[in-house]
Amino acid sequence: MTLDLEAARRAAEPLARRLDPEALAAYAPLGWHDALRGLPVLHLDDVSAIPFLVDIEGVEEYQHRARLRAARGDLFAAVTAPNEAYEAYCRSRLRLGDVRFVPAPAGDDPLAVAEACASESALEAIAERARDAGGLVLHPYMGIESVWELGRLVAERSGGRVGVLAPPPPITWTANDKGSFGELVSLVLGPSYLVETLSGDSAEALADVLLDLATRHRRVALKRLRCASAMGNALFEAEELGAKDRGEFETEIRAFLERTEWDGAEEVLAVAWEDTEISPSTQLWIPPAGGGDPRLDGIYEQILEGERGIFVGSRPSGLPARVHDDLAASSLRAAAGLQALGYVGRCSFDFLVVGDPEGDFAVRFVECNGRWGGTSTPMALLDRLLDRADGQPRPPYRAQDFVHEGLAGADFAEILAALGDEVFDPATGRGRYILYNVGPLARFGKLDVIALGDSRPQAEAAMEEDLPRLLGLR
Repeated sequence: MTLDLEAARRAAEPLARRLDPEALAAYAPLGWHDALRGLPVLHLDDVSAIPFLVDIEGVEEYQHRARLRAARGDLFAAVTAPNEAYEAYCRSRLRLGDVRFVPAPAGDDPLAVAEACASESALEAIAERARDAGGLVLHPYMGIESVWELGRLVAERSGGRVGVLAPPPPITWTANDKGSFGELVSLVLGPSYLVETLSGDSAEALADVLLDLATRHRRVALKRLRCASAMGNALFEAEELGAKDRGEFETEIRAFLERTEWDGAEEVLAVAWEDTEISPSTQLWIPPAGGGDPRLDGIYEQILEGERGIFVGSRPSGLPARVHDDLAASSLRAAAGLQALGYVGRCSFDFLVVGDPEGDFAVRFVECNGRWGGTSTPMALLDRLLDRADGQPRPPYRAQDFVHEGLAGADFAEILAALGDEVFDPATGRGRYILYNVGPLARFGKLDVIALGDSRPQAEAAMEEDLPRLLGLR
C-alpha cells in the first residue's frame, strides 16, 4: 500500500497552527526521543481523566494492566495492591520478567495513579531507580497533565534523563476530543469519513439540531466530547422525536447534560446514528515526528453490548479485504495528521462500516482513543508472548471481560488450578487461555481473558462454551 502521508501531515496544518506554541514548549524537555531507548520504564495506567469510568465494576484495579507492558528492570505503579498469585503467574508462567512494583498511596481519587506517585515514598522509589540507571522513561496509559508533572518531579529529584512516552496534554486532548478529532479527519480525509454531525451549547440548541437530523436519519444521538465506551451518549428514535412535546424533549436533554456533568460551556455533538452493527477498530503506533511513519498494528472487530454499544472486548477482524484496505489507508492518514501535531505512542480509531461490506460500503470514523485500551492491551500482550515479529499473523483469538456471579469471592490461584494445562504457556505454545486484569475477581467475579483457537469458531467456543464449563459455571 503506497500512501502520501506527507500530504496528510500538510492537511493537518490549520489545526496545528491553533495549538499554543508556548504551552507545547513547556513539555519539550520531557519529550520522547530515541536517545531515551534502553532506559528503564515506569508503566502506569492512570485512567482518571476519562469521565464516568467509576461506574465500571472494579475499575480501580484496571491500573494493574500496566504490569503487562513492564519488562525486566522496569517499574509499574498502582494505588491498589497486586495479587501475589497473579504476579507469580506473570513472572513464572508468562515469563514477563522481574519488575518492581511501586505502591502509591491513594488520595481522594483512587484512579489518579500519577498524582499518587508524586507522594514522598513513591516519588523517592521512582527517583532512586532513575538515579541508579542514569534516567527513566514514563510510559502512561494516557499523556495527561499529572503524568507530565510526575516526569518533571522525577527529573528534578533524580538529576537523570527523564522522558514521557506519550503526547503532551494539549495534543492528547486534541486526539481524544471527538470535536477536534472530527476536524482533523475532515481536513485530512474529507467530511465523507464522518457521520453527519452538528453541535449545540444549550438544551434548546441541541433540541433544534437533533430535530433537524431526525428529518434525514432513523436514529440520532447526543455525544459528549471526552467520554469513552459510549458512556457519554444518548440515543433517540427519529420517529419518536416528532411526537415529543418540545418542553418535555428539552427537559430530557437537560437531564442528559446533568447526568454527564456538563459544565455549561463545552460543545455537545448531535450526530446521525448509522444503521450498522459493524464497528471495527484499528490499532496504531505513532513515532515522534521524523522518527518514521505511523505503523498499523491490527484491525479488530469490537464486541459491543446494549443499544448504546458498550465495549466489552475484541477479536481480529474477519471483514473483507477491501474494507480492511480502506480502514488501513484512512487510519494511516489520520495517524500521520496526528503525528504532524506532535502525537507520540499508542493510538486507536473506532469506525462504523455502513452499507454492504461485500459490495458498496463506506467507513466512518467514530472517535480516536489517544491512549492504551481494551483492545491494544491484549493485542500487545499476545504479541509479546508469541515473540511476534511485524507482519507475522496472529492466531485467531477473542479478548474480553469475563464476568460471572459464581466467580465472586474466587481466588486467582483457584482459577489457574481449574484451567490446568489449558492456561497458555509461551514456552511450549500450548494452552488456550491467557488471564489478566484479575483485580476485580474477588469482589465482582470479573477478570479479562484471551481465548485462543486454531480458527475463529474455535476461539469463540473456547470463550463462550469451554471456559464456563472448565470453571464449573455450567
